[in-house]
Amino acid sequence: MGQSASSSNGNALISADNNSLKATSCPVDHNSLKTAPAQCPVDHQSPEASSSQKPAECPVDHSSLNQMPILSQGRAQNQTLDLPTARTESSILRDSSAKWEYPSPQQFYNALVRKGWETPEEHVETMVEIHNFLNEQAWQEVLRWEKRVTESTENVQLARFKGRPGELSPKARFWLFAGWLLPSRFNTEPPFDRHDWVVRRPNTGEEVRYVIDYYSAPPESDGSPVFSLDVRPALDSFSSMKERIALATEEVWAEFRENKSAGSIPKRDH
Repeated sequence: MGQSASSSNGNALISADNNSLKATSCPVDHNSLKTAPAQCPVDHQSPEASSSQKPAECPVDHSSLNQMPILSQGRAQNQTLDLPTARTESSILRDSSAKWEYPSPQQFYNALVRKGWETPEEHVETMVEIHNFLNEQAWQEVLRWEKRVTESTENVQLARFKGRPGELSPKARFWLFAGWLLPSRFNTEPPFDRHDWVVRRPNTGEEVRYVIDYYSAPPESDGSPVFSLDVRPALDSFSSMKERIALATEEVWAEFRENKSAGSIPKRDH
């Protein structure tokens, strides 16, 4: 699939009303990697940073709104290491009877090779862990939105999804413009990937499109990478627009009350 995660530190990386952008630490213990420095094997530099490097997008081709592409489990040409072929089941419902499965390390590597990306084979399993981690976090963010409109999210399904690397969402364009105007306050790096997920609500049969922008955040002090997800319903229905406005209003009021409380001086008893 695309990308997601399993935990969040709850800190908004871009101020103003962009509180849906959460930092998520990498799940991989990079101190245990003896053959590589403590950094993410995925290059999350923007395309502008180096003309010789490709943007760090998901290597699995999700260019059409269909099911998971068929990925070979066979060894790639010139492959020197055996990679696992077992696939991990996600927590994301595909339909009423099955969940989505993530590509195996061998399938992931074959996707990298097919795109012409040079990736050390010993890093592929780490990359798959990061890939799955980000997908799980994205799904948890989707469910937080769904909880605002449904009594139970147990049966919410991911009907289909589409990778759109290189296509900036309107919100991503806005924040890049804000970063250009005020680089000291706002992020100046574009998202390294984008996915559109179509979520099905079985109780009503309604389908809702979510937009997910994937960002790289400043690494931890030990060099471990940090990622950020901006997950929100697309503004293509009245209900989605209403929820986006409602949440933004709630966050503004919460911030106002917090600032007011912090700035208030308690009265003294006379």
